[in-house]
Amino acid sequence: MDKLQGIGRWLARRAENILALLLGSMFAAFIVQIVFRYFLNLPLGWTVEYVTIAWLWGIFFGYTFVVKADDAIRLDIVYQLLPLPARRVMDVVAGLACAGIFAWSIPKAWDFVTFMAIERTSFLRIRFDIVFAVYIPFAVAVVLRSLLSVWRALSGRPGHHDPLEAPVSDEHA
Repeated sequence: MDKLQGIGRWLARRAENILALLLGSMFAAFIVQIVFRYFLNLPLGWTVEYVTIAWLWGIFFGYTFVVKADDAIRLDIVYQLLPLPARRVMDVVAGLACAGIFAWSIPKAWDFVTFMAIERTSFLRIRFDIVFAVYIPFAVAVVLRSLLSVWRALSGRPGHHDPLEAPVSDEHA
């Protein structure tokens, strides 16, 4: 089990590295665009396209593989005022609603993503199925996290701890 957790931590660090590369390259493309547009008076279309794609991938990839449940922003003022049984009911209802909506969207999203293989982006000529493919693992992650939230609520487990993340041992705390 320790070896499996070690592999999980290694994969989590690689996902963070990928996200950092996306953000860094997005910033570099943004700076290139500023230099070419405002100093050289030669606007570049590929930089805008790349930043848009990198932003899309950064959001969906980041939520799917990097963001932990405790990192998410929650507006839970009313939630925290309610008694525990009411919070559990809210967790079940919200979790089932989110899981249901995203599960319902996956087949249609799959159809759209596979259909978009026929189109390419204007400047970088990246196939749109590659651009939009990141939505599928994102939707699956939302469904899994929502169902695990429902399970925690029904089984009486506390809070927003994300069971998808590897447990932290005492030596790393």
